[in-house]
Amino acid sequence: MILVTGAAGFIGFHLSQLLLARGEHVVGLDNINDYYDVRIKHARLEQLSTHDNFTFIKCDLTDRAGLDRAFKQQRFTKVVNLAAQAGVRYSIDHPHKYVDSNLIGFVNIIECCRHHDIEHLVYASTSSVYGANSKQPFSEQDSVSHPLALYAATKRANELIAHSYASLYGLPSTGLRFFTVYGPWGRPDMALFLFTKKILAGEPIDVYNHGKMRRDFTYVSDIVSGIACALDHPAQPDLQWDAANPSEASSFAPYRLYNIGRGAPVDLMEFIHAIEDNLGKKAQYNMMPMQAGDVPSSHADVGLLAQDLGYAPKVSVQEGVANFVTWYRAFYQV
Repeated sequence: MILVTGAAGFIGFHLSQLLLARGEHVVGLDNINDYYDVRIKHARLEQLSTHDNFTFIKCDLTDRAGLDRAFKQQRFTKVVNLAAQAGVRYSIDHPHKYVDSNLIGFVNIIECCRHHDIEHLVYASTSSVYGANSKQPFSEQDSVSHPLALYAATKRANELIAHSYASLYGLPSTGLRFFTVYGPWGRPDMALFLFTKKILAGEPIDVYNHGKMRRDFTYVSDIVSGIACALDHPAQPDLQWDAANPSEASSFAPYRLYNIGRGAPVDLMEFIHAIEDNLGKKAQYNMMPMQAGDVPSSHADVGLLAQDLGYAPKVSVQEGVANFVTWYRAFYQV
């Protein structure tokens, strides 16, 4: 039995669908918070609830008693922690939400994993941990000591906490640094969703750094296939790990870190043009300066995940944007 936290969220929903389709019993946990329109969260849960092998528990990660009760009653074997307060810009004005969900909540989850003999914890990290780094593509071996926003700092803290538990208690853990995930059922606060909505409404779209941005846009099916593959391969101690020249991505403990992206960044304006082409409508651009906490470019080196687990992203940006627009028009009937 697999616990997926954040199951009503974008990536948690897609991962749960994949696991259910292959016959796993999935318990989805979510607090259904109002960070964005809860109607889409309920619609995702309605889709998941059509499966007999899906169970939903409404619970917040800060609810220690509720989490412990769920672990005792359900007897999970593996856990995927995707529940978190997301968003770089939102973290600037709402720091305590990130501390509650991403720090306190993560400790509560990993404590439950320790006490209930979980075989493998897979958790979401982020490309934002690379912060002020300018060398690209970003490698798991790079330093991540200069985060630019609290969101990134909390995710880096998750990685460090996971290592301490792997070291102290032998809890196998794998952290996945996501790179700009997009696709159907996406979050309404993300660029693709916002751009599509505003272009259809004839409203201008905010284009940051005057469009001079590059992102390693990664389609959600590629992301969740990578998560599922990681889940199937519990982290093992690295027998070649050298304390005098330590790898950042592995350890003497059962611990792994991987980038998970497409490995092929795209110019923001190219991404916007793909949306325009699929909508059959040109956007009005509101060119804006760079936002605090943001970075001009992201590029994932996914070689380690490919080498260790055979990860191979398949969906192009053109195909992925087309799939999103088809879903958006159907879901919102526009």
